[in-house]
Amino acid sequence: MAEKTYLQAISDGLRGEMRRDKRVFVLGEDVGVYGGAFKVTLGFQEEFGSWRVIDAPLSETAIVAGATGAAMMGMRPVAEMQFADFVSCAWDHLVTVAAKQRWRAGTPVPIVLRLPSGGGFSGGPFHSQNPESSFAHIPGLKCVCPATPEDAKGLLISAIEDPNPVLFFEHKHLYRRIKGEVREERYTVPIGKARTHREGSDLSLITWGAMVYTAEEAAQQLDADGVSVEVVDLRSVMPWDKAAVLESVRKTSKVLVLHEDNRTGGFGAEIAATIAEEAFEDLDAPVKRIAAPDTPVPFSPPLEKAFIPQVDDVVAGLRDLAEY
Repeated sequence: MAEKTYLQAISDGLRGEMRRDKRVFVLGEDVGVYGGAFKVTLGFQEEFGSWRVIDAPLSETAIVAGATGAAMMGMRPVAEMQFADFVSCAWDHLVTVAAKQRWRAGTPVPIVLRLPSGGGFSGGPFHSQNPESSFAHIPGLKCVCPATPEDAKGLLISAIEDPNPVLFFEHKHLYRRIKGEVREERYTVPIGKARTHREGSDLSLITWGAMVYTAEEAAQQLDADGVSVEVVDLRSVMPWDKAAVLESVRKTSKVLVLHEDNRTGGFGAEIAATIAEEAFEDLDAPVKRIAAPDTPVPFSPPLEKAFIPQVDDVVAGLRDLAEY
């Protein structure tokens, strides 16, 4: 075990898979000579060469299309979008071709798209989105949103192994801010299996990605009120661990769903609907959601802070539930 940042864990996982399997290669804008926009692939081109660490042209369409074709021919490409927002340029190749190819012809399409996502650094509306719900809606795609360095490495290895297209949402605000113990050896974390981040008995808080840490801080404040909050980290939103969520809800009977994406059509709505359909009799209060408002992400730091759910917002929501 060694202490690693979230970014280092991702880099280590990717490097290890490239050393282990020559079918794994990296492509994207500035991933080679520059080492990636956030330096995840720093030194990779020197170790693996320019044919396995490919500096692509400024075209997300070409990157995803090239990765899809290579995957269909037996390779295991890992494509980086400099920011998750830019994947919309490649929507057609990803959604119309990659996601449907296995359904149409039985052809595995083992591509991984690394998507630096999320706000908290004043990146503005074009560099700060959390678009996971847009892709969780598409049959054939998997969407992974790790919160911890340990999960980031293990889930990335699982994503590279997976025969389906996997969107790997890396929250930028976690890159160098979060550290944790990470095993040096190779290991996997199963896609679609939630993690109980914090045990509790009075309220359930369901979340993923960077909001896990917002949830943890809020839960700690509720301890002072004598309220025990269970925090469930989904780790992936497609597939998502419905069984783990329902188990927690049936344990506490009150639930809050928290995410950084916009409220309307966010994945929290799917979770809330499922709880209402399958655990209604177990609830002692309506399912509560806390999410970003239905606007683009503001550039101004004070406005961005107002946009992204904060600890105080979650504390207030949990207290409302506790008093219901």
